[in-house]
Amino acid sequence: MIGPQDLGGRSGFGPVRAEPDEPIFHSDWEARVLGLTLCAGALGHWSLDESRHARECLDPGFYLRANYYDIWLTALEGLLERHGEVSARERALGQALQAGKAQAQRLQAEAVAGVLARGGPVDRPPPAPPRFDIGTRVVMARFHGSGHTRLPSYAMGREGIIEAVRGCHVLPDKNAHGEGEGPAWLYSVVFTGEALWGARAETGTEVSLDAFEPYLTRA
Repeated sequence: MIGPQDLGGRSGFGPVRAEPDEPIFHSDWEARVLGLTLCAGALGHWSLDESRHARECLDPGFYLRANYYDIWLTALEGLLERHGEVSARERALGQALQAGKAQAQRLQAEAVAGVLARGGPVDRPPPAPPRFDIGTRVVMARFHGSGHTRLPSYAMGREGIIEAVRGCHVLPDKNAHGEGEGPAWLYSVVFTGEALWGARAETGTEVSLDAFEPYLTRA
């Protein structure tokens, strides 16, 4: 979806200001929110893609002014309520009134290191050979739906060239909505600055994007 998270290639939001020697967390509560998000994900109710979609669906006014971990926490609360782990009343009171649904899935402290080390691989066996080869000229789709996508709006409808085939992976557009994993081939596509932004682009600029096969048509 084209939402508050999709700021790539847009102007008017001010410069990106790097913070020298930035700490991992600016406050203790941020570390706690990260831990809560990981542990809640281990309950098994939602995928990484659904959690991303929950964050991008937040009110744009809130999203654009909120702290990074405020966004994570607010989306997590919504996910827990949607999947029946907490109620609206419990959220309002700030305390549990009954046991959660997936107690057997609780992530114990001693298991955290192993779970994080295993990660969550998303490569899958391909359902068919890739449609495009390296060097093929392709055009990015135009997507204006409310569902989740990894297609950035500034590349929609733009023409580029396949520069690498990255294997077959879970398709976020389906996985975020419980519609199965896809899966789909993933490609790296290189665009010139002029193709993305026209004559105002800096001379010699190139941008490489990873794009799933359903996003692409042959130019």
